[in-house]
Amino acid sequence: MSQLLPAIEITTDESPQYAVIWLHGLGADGSDFVPVVPELGLGDAPGVRFIFPHAPEMPVTCNGGYVMPAWYDIISLEPHSRRVDEAGILRSRDAVRALIARENRRGIPCERIFLAGFSQGGAVVYATALTHPEALAGLIALSTYLPTPQLVIDERSAANADLPIFAAHGSLDDVVSPALGTAARDFLASRGYRPEWHDYPMPHSVCLEEVADVGAWLRARMAA
Repeated sequence: MSQLLPAIEITTDESPQYAVIWLHGLGADGSDFVPVVPELGLGDAPGVRFIFPHAPEMPVTCNGGYVMPAWYDIISLEPHSRRVDEAGILRSRDAVRALIARENRRGIPCERIFLAGFSQGGAVVYATALTHPEALAGLIALSTYLPTPQLVIDERSAANADLPIFAAHGSLDDVVSPALGTAARDFLASRGYRPEWHDYPMPHSVCLEEVADVGAWLRARMAA
């Protein structure tokens, strides 16, 4: 991932003051969350550039080696745990950091950049935001888990010790167990973070109530 990831970009204003880098889940692509933008209710908020990158295609072990868009390889799936390729997570972290650096060059500083992700994409933004050396605007983790707690322990960023975190999960999720989501929440709390936790009666997906809550959270952060 030495080159910038290809991505879909949407801006809510001609001169965006904030950026949201939003990572999709396993097997999807950057278009997956594009329809969310108009549902966030950001009409009166400062301008935002949304970046929806496409993950590279790779064989995924837990899916029989089938080649699909993925942020890292998943070795095995258990109800309450994952065995993952940490080197792949680090490569994706570097790719997201490159997108952050491009936003810096385009005039948006780190403190106005949010990282968001769903499922596997959320796992990458957890690993990226909590270890990023410069303070970010916030983290949105949807229906996801913390794949590498030891990485966060070893490389935790003091600059993001007070990072605003919106974490949400579906109580009917049969792909990423709600227990994995609450384990991430509890780990963060044990390390001094203050994640804002939401759960919804839904499967492994998003719902309109969740999208509205994300939009309200973003507006509050941008108004702070």
